[in-house]
Amino acid sequence: MLVTVSCSKEEPGTDDAPGPSLPDQGEDGGNPEPPDNSIDFSAITDTYHHVAGADNVYSWGLYNSHDPSIIKEGDTYYSYSTDVSFGSEIRPGIQIRKSRNLVEWSFVGWVFDGLPQRGREFIESKGGDPFDALWAPYAMKVGDEYRLYYSLSSPTPRLSVIGLATSDSPLGPWEEQGLVVTSQADNTRQTNAIDPTVVVTPGNEHWFYYGSAWDGIYYFKLNPSTGLPENPGTKGTRIAQRGFTGGIVNGNIEGPEVIYHEEQDKYYMFIAYDWLQTKYNVRVGRSDSPDGPFLDYNGNNINTEMDNLPMILAPYQFNGHSGWQGVSHPSVFSDDKGQYYMAHQGRPGENSYFMVLHVRKMHWTEDGWPVVSPERYAAVEQEGIAEEDLVGSYEQIILGYQVVPGYAEEQTSPDFQTSINLELNADGSINGDSDNHWSYEAPWLTMEFSNGYTDKLYVEWGRDWENNVDKTILFTGLNNDGTAIWAKKIN
Repeated sequence: MLVTVSCSKEEPGTDDAPGPSLPDQGEDGGNPEPPDNSIDFSAITDTYHHVAGADNVYSWGLYNSHDPSIIKEGDTYYSYSTDVSFGSEIRPGIQIRKSRNLVEWSFVGWVFDGLPQRGREFIESKGGDPFDALWAPYAMKVGDEYRLYYSLSSPTPRLSVIGLATSDSPLGPWEEQGLVVTSQADNTRQTNAIDPTVVVTPGNEHWFYYGSAWDGIYYFKLNPSTGLPENPGTKGTRIAQRGFTGGIVNGNIEGPEVIYHEEQDKYYMFIAYDWLQTKYNVRVGRSDSPDGPFLDYNGNNINTEMDNLPMILAPYQFNGHSGWQGVSHPSVFSDDKGQYYMAHQGRPGENSYFMVLHVRKMHWTEDGWPVVSPERYAAVEQEGIAEEDLVGSYEQIILGYQVVPGYAEEQTSPDFQTSINLELNADGSINGDSDNHWSYEAPWLTMEFSNGYTDKLYVEWGRDWENNVDKTILFTGLNNDGTAIWAKKIN
């Protein structure tokens, strides 16, 4: 059995022995990264019994990673994530990892030496006992200052707090600056004060979003110079919620991530739907303004009582693999060349308590919707793909969805979206059917079907992780109903 702590609640376990309180070992954490050109993919496994425990923390790399928030400084990416460990307790403090290639990661320490004082004292002042773990951080850089928003909760329903700490280095030391927003176990209408994110407008307005379950996702403005609320004590206003079936909410909504995309001149809100250990998936809405309304693929306001499209990432299973579930609570970030990525936890189908950091490339469709790669990023060199290269056999995944209202007890199945066979024929037909045809204008593949569906898919090279193939062709995109379509070439 095991103990982990998630961004929403403590998961079941029987190991009550606390892990060692390990010191920060400095920038390299005693485990320097290998050069970028020597990635050992055989060392990246779905499960990690051999290093799972707290005594192996500096060998974790991308393991035991949950709710990441990633920033780039110079040639290095830094990931800040929830306090979790498979099979043992781990000291609290917000875990820090770093990488230069987004594939191999080194564990380098913690933000805090325990629970931050101001957050802990707030929960205790309300008669609560805080969890011995920090959840769902959000990191950003403002000028020369690094800001880290943390979540601290308790077994008392909705007794939670989001606080702010700052540093002049991505590795700290960090100093608490104050509480940003709190929530209590009372009758007020508010969401749970966890899962923060911030977006900065071209005019340097700072907007803060947060929330899990309860009443959805909330937002308010920050003071850009302090990172604290413009109006102290505000709880904000709801900006997103879920649909209901038979009076029961369709599932959790949490973990917002909001970005401004300069080229699209749009604000995008990425949201985690459903239970984090199983059906966890990513939805997205977009807006012309940081205060909304954010609209979905069909033009619906995501603050109405309905579930929204597109769903661009969900539990999936390619042939011969146990699959990946719990694939949400995304961090969306870019490099210095305008390439966007999405990072999130992935839990293997064979054991949903393992948590592995996934990073995927992102692309924008011609009408401005984000899509993510069907495979994890592997630093595969990109070169031209000709039309004749596309002819062949593929495994295709259509990201469908089945509503299962409720939370952990109801959403026990990950609802894996499984692969089906796809054949692109040299004569332009699909699966040997001349009524269905494909065409290609790099980098976009168009597949038109006689049943009225049209898939518009971005084509690139990537790694086939399931079959240990270093380089193959990948597709990702949406059809004309806003359903995400993935594929990888296998022959």
